[in-house]
Amino acid sequence: MASPVHHCQSFSHDVHLTAQRQSGAGRGPEEVILVDACDHPIGAAEKRAAHESGLLHRAFSIIVYDRAGRMLLQQRARSKYHSGGLWSNTCCSHPRPGEDTEQAAHRRLIEEMGFDCQLERVHEFVYRVEVDNGLIEHEYDHVFVGRCDASPRHHPDEVEAWCWIDPNDLQREAERRPEHFTYWFKRCLAELSKLSLPGLRLAIAGDGGGPG
Repeated sequence: MASPVHHCQSFSHDVHLTAQRQSGAGRGPEEVILVDACDHPIGAAEKRAAHESGLLHRAFSIIVYDRAGRMLLQQRARSKYHSGGLWSNTCCSHPRPGEDTEQAAHRRLIEEMGFDCQLERVHEFVYRVEVDNGLIEHEYDHVFVGRCDASPRHHPDEVEAWCWIDPNDLQREAERRPEHFTYWFKRCLAELSKLSLPGLRLAIAGDGGGPG
């Protein structure tokens, strides 16, 4: 059975940097979608202000696997407004007001990691945590998974480094050095570990269940 999430496309460094510039062209301060506990939109707020006040807002987390079942991690750029230098999932961000969440996920995957792939929404959860710089992450997080073997071409303003890692090795590393990983990534992994998700199994297995 063919995986619904196996197709991927890589972009040159110039292409995904141009996409990022164009996506933000003519815009004012970046805004996020404020939501209630059921993810119904109730307004919008400037991104920094939402994190200063701990306002619940819509977000997404992307986890990409290769055909060997390894997970693609990114290390957040040290210049990020919070959690700089920590390791996290492949990509995470926020849809803009009026933007579909899945479309936003594809947009940010290209902007941050320089490739795109089919994504499947597999889970959602709410979390609230105080992070550094006096900010609060309070998000209704939509989790997407995908599979891709393209080599990332990361944006240096967003991503310090990246790596492919076996999930078992990741679990051991996260247990030994939890302070090296973002809170939401650890929470996301814990949430997914409780579930039996066909979409997640397909993303990991790919067409043939492994390399080849």
